This record gives sequence, structure tokens and C-alpha cells, in this order.
Amino acid sequence: MIKSKNNSHHYIWGSNCDSWVLNNSENLSVKQEKMPPNTSEKLHFHEKAEQFFYILKGEAMFYINDEKFSVKTGESITIIPKSKHYISNESPQELEFLVISSPSTNNDRTEVKK
Repeated sequence: MIKSKNNSHHYIWGSNCDSWVLNNSENLSVKQEKMPPNTSEKLHFHEKAEQFFYILKGEAMFYINDEKFSVKTGESITIIPKSKHYISNESPQELEFLVISSPSTNNDRTEVKK
């Protein structure tokens, strides 16, 4: 089946951030996500999942194991398992990206208290 934001499962997370589930199998998760300006995810890690983020629009700030990375439109970043991380949109523009996880992050997320 051909998938898009129009025919995929949609949910809201965090502070009015959007997620469209384009694929969700045990071995692979693909989501298209959108974050309004000045929003961020909570610090967390995955035991098994490796994640690949590709920025479609805007600029994302990634905090990974106490390091900060700026990732812009057309760029990507990979986060290996057990890395403490979160994504943040610190710009005045909307941020849109793909996040691809292998295996899926279902039941593989542990939040970290700051």
C-alpha cells in the first residue's frame, strides 16, 4: 500500500507535535514528524533501536550524550542504541523530519530524569 500523511495513523506527542506512522513493523519503524517552534522531546534512550533522522524542513537541535548537534534541511543524523538523546526545535520556524528506527522503538524507550 502507498503511504502518506493523508492515509497513515496520526498522533500528537509532547507540546502539540505531530507524528504520522508510515511503517510500523517489529523490525522497522518509519515516521514523519512535525514540531512547532520552541518545542522539544524528553531525554530518553533505546536499548535496542538505532535511529536515523532526516530533516525535511527547518533546523533541529539534537542533544546526544551531553553533546549538541545542529542538523539542517537535507541533512541527517544517526543515534546508536543506549545513547541518551532528545530532539529540539529551538528556531522560530516549524521543523519537519523523518525518523527511521530499527528495530521499532515500540516498548523500547526509557525516559531519563535530567
